[in-house]
Amino acid sequence: MTDRPDAPEPERAVEPAAPAPDVVRTRRGMFSEGTGDTSGYGRIRRPVAMPGQGAEPLPEGYGGVVAALRESLAETDGAPAFADAVDAVVVYRGEVTLRVPREHLVAVAQRLRDEPDLRFEMCLGTSGVHFPEDAGAELRAVTHLQSITWGRRLRLETCCPDDDPHVPSLFSVYPTVDWHERETFDFFGIVFDGHPSLTRIEMPDDWDGHPQRKDYPLGGIGVQFRGAEVAPPESRRSYS
Repeated sequence: MTDRPDAPEPERAVEPAAPAPDVVRTRRGMFSEGTGDTSGYGRIRRPVAMPGQGAEPLPEGYGGVVAALRESLAETDGAPAFADAVDAVVVYRGEVTLRVPREHLVAVAQRLRDEPDLRFEMCLGTSGVHFPEDAGAELRAVTHLQSITWGRRLRLETCCPDDDPHVPSLFSVYPTVDWHERETFDFFGIVFDGHPSLTRIEMPDDWDGHPQRKDYPLGGIGVQFRGAEVAPPESRRSYS
């Protein structure tokens, strides 16, 4: 040990930087700026942040999943490179999500199903999410996969913009996704290219709009019921 003032300090371990969150919108309070938002007090401004790319290790039981997918894509003719096919691996609360660009979604799903070390044989469904303030990625299609062989689950997330709401259908890889993609199209307006019969599944065929989008009006819509026209709520009751 030395008392010299110019002695170098011992090196310290550098902690990895925490992943930057994916801020998709800002929630505002009640009647904020004339929007009619009744979610809370008017001065509330709270960012809605999704988890960023995972810094923590994969949960127990997921060892080798990312490496097996990377190797499988590298060995498959015509398949994209892993760096192009997977934008991020997100680990959050013991769950693993792969963010996949829409142009590579089918290729990644095919490898996840067929690779012996992966074997995600079952698709549990596809649903939609709408973040109107996330410019260029307002709509997201989220697909849940199950590996019966290895007893683990995986989530695929693909985004598309409002002005080009197209995502490739996974029907050719997982036929059971048929009705789930129709429901997501019905409620969010995401068009699944390649689907054999992409029609509305719950709303009438001539319905205007997609009811689970955040920009869909919460009232004042005339509804036809058994041949009778029901007037919008504000024309049926006086609040004065």
